[in-house]
Amino acid sequence: MTGALNLIECALEADCKKIVFSSTCATYGDPDSLELTEDTPQAPINAYGKSKRAIEDILRDFSASHGLDHVIFRYFNVAGADPEGELGEQHDPETHLIPLLIAAALGRRAALTIYGTDYPTPDGTCVRDYVHVTDLVDAHIKGLRWLLDGRGNRAFNLGSGHGFSVREVIDAARLVSNGTVPVIEGARREGDATSLVSGSKRAQEELGWSAVRSTLPDMIGDAWKWHLGRGFNR
Repeated sequence: MTGALNLIECALEADCKKIVFSSTCATYGDPDSLELTEDTPQAPINAYGKSKRAIEDILRDFSASHGLDHVIFRYFNVAGADPEGELGEQHDPETHLIPLLIAAALGRRAALTIYGTDYPTPDGTCVRDYVHVTDLVDAHIKGLRWLLDGRGNRAFNLGSGHGFSVREVIDAARLVSNGTVPVIEGARREGDATSLVSGSKRAQEELGWSAVRSTLPDMIGDAWKWHLGRGFNR
């Protein structure tokens, strides 16, 4: 959070008064609603969501005091890779579901751990909305144009509008990889919400954005191709 504050202050010193900020659906916490809109109350339940919410508040404060224009994008679960196979996702340590699935399918890790199988969902596992990284790129371009056109401060959810359980993502990965994904069932993790699904109507209507590539076959398939061809050979 200190880094974000320093960046904002440096941007203002350089007379840069337009910022596109990558926030998160984790700012909503674990709400009862089936679909999250930008008007859903923000009540984060983990440190990540709280830090992003704090930066959103900082942006609003600097907007009031210094005229800082901003677009806030609340991402849902980002997945996929460059469809051409040039760029992909690889963290150390890796925490995201789809790269972990692929690593397990390729034998690069012993198994995938499902954290919690007793959630109040149809199959007992958490439900998440996934958005392809190339759709996010498109949203950021549209967000910058929004600011350059002088349309003011706005927050947008970015998701596909469809929720998938952990088990559904595992099944989709098995189809893409044409193989097995070894799984271990573990306990819930503190701070994990039951279900987070985006209502992205505002982004569609106001930005002209849509999640055109955010299907499980495309997201897992693009990630699989990158990891198979490049990600584990570096």
